[in-house]
Amino acid sequence: MAQDNQAHLDVLLVGAGIMSSTLAVMLKELDPSLRLEIVEQMEGGAMESSNPWNNAGTGHAGLCELNYTPQAADGSIDIKKAININAMFEESKQFWAHLIETGTFGNPETFIHSVPHLSFVEGKANVDFLKKRAELLKAHHAFADMEFTTDKSVMAQWLPLMMAARKDDEEIAVTHISNGTDVNFGALTCELLTYLDQQDNSTLSYKHKVVGLERCAQGWKVTIKNLVNGQRRTVTTKFVFLGAGGAALPLLQKSGIPEGKGYGGFPVSGQWLRCDNPKVVEQHQAKVYSLAAVGSPPMSVPHLDTRVIDGKKSLLFGPYAGFTTKFLKYGSFLDLPLSVRFSNIWPMMAVGRDNMDLTRYLVSEVMQSMEQRLDSLRRFYPQLDPADWKLEIAGQRVQIIKKNAEKGGVLQFGTELVSSADGSLAALLGASPGASVTVSIMLDLLKRCFPEQSASAEWKEKLSAIFPAPLKELETNAELYRSTQDRSDTLLKLR
Repeated sequence: MAQDNQAHLDVLLVGAGIMSSTLAVMLKELDPSLRLEIVEQMEGGAMESSNPWNNAGTGHAGLCELNYTPQAADGSIDIKKAININAMFEESKQFWAHLIETGTFGNPETFIHSVPHLSFVEGKANVDFLKKRAELLKAHHAFADMEFTTDKSVMAQWLPLMMAARKDDEEIAVTHISNGTDVNFGALTCELLTYLDQQDNSTLSYKHKVVGLERCAQGWKVTIKNLVNGQRRTVTTKFVFLGAGGAALPLLQKSGIPEGKGYGGFPVSGQWLRCDNPKVVEQHQAKVYSLAAVGSPPMSVPHLDTRVIDGKKSLLFGPYAGFTTKFLKYGSFLDLPLSVRFSNIWPMMAVGRDNMDLTRYLVSEVMQSMEQRLDSLRRFYPQLDPADWKLEIAGQRVQIIKKNAEKGGVLQFGTELVSSADGSLAALLGASPGASVTVSIMLDLLKRCFPEQSASAEWKEKLSAIFPAPLKELETNAELYRSTQDRSDTLLKLR
């Protein structure tokens, strides 16, 4: 069983969300003897970004997200990112299927459900883009089942809620693929944490906060504060993982590792419109993504989603962006100003200079009225009843600011793993598609931070059993991809 307050650890993880819980379980699968502790300042796990109401719950697999297939000025479309993200999501499914098969988890329907993924566009230029995109993707085995249509009668079968009361002269198109998913990353995280809490040499420390982080002969000396009684304790650990969402950046700065110099964070808050009316919800069984407005950032891609949380279906539409200086939903308004350092002030200023459009966009989003938000939804659902929808506050996202030789600094949308040269500390920064590809990120971390163990025959054998289909082979081997997907989908009850 779990042991409290171990003074000497092999692994200390900060944050009890999907990132830390995935890495912790993966390490325990590979080496059950590891002494491990997760430190979380909230009273339980999955209370920030991993909470199901704080994210879209999309199993990001490149099936519907149009920003993963950018179109160049010459009209060409790059599908490499969509293929890579699709393979990474299948890698995640292999890990979850393994945990189901070995009895670690109970019913997969507590955290994952089949939901078709669709892309929806308006206007001739966008219809042409979507058709070309579909033709390119269908040529790859991961997207062979994708369907494209401009036939409104077919769209009415797929999207009855969206197609009711549409004008006949609207030029619209849709792609449809049936094997998309809705994932409750909060429930998944709690499954992982429950498993960890039952293991020897595993400690889950809630209402605790890391307040000190410095190198020592054993690796790292970490000072942890009990937020209930104020008492402090110190542990030594060979490895530290900073997987605390927006709070990872300040801790990375506190570590002082050279690899963390120059990183800054740009916090963006979010909001959703939520509908729980069963009569409305039952008419939309899909996740439908469209294009962001011209000049808007990738984070603003509008989508109308089926959500399944604790067995109940709802609809979410958004996101609507906002700005706050907090790095966490339950953080401090001082998070952003306290993150400014001599090493990152120029990259942050350069990003501010070069992203005035983003600033104006965020201001306009913050100033929107409820009626303006509903107008955005009417693009998807013309016959909406305002009484069915309420505004929900989503989680915080801290976009990465990093040094750039040409521009001084750039704002990066996505997820980035930063690790020390000796592999004793790693931090995960950024946002989407983070949760969906957590497993792939952690496999990369194992290679970087546990190189000797990863190269050992024991770990290789265990990893091969968990992941019979490696990432690159999923991208290139159609037969292996299909057999692996069929196996995972069967175990996860997605078929």
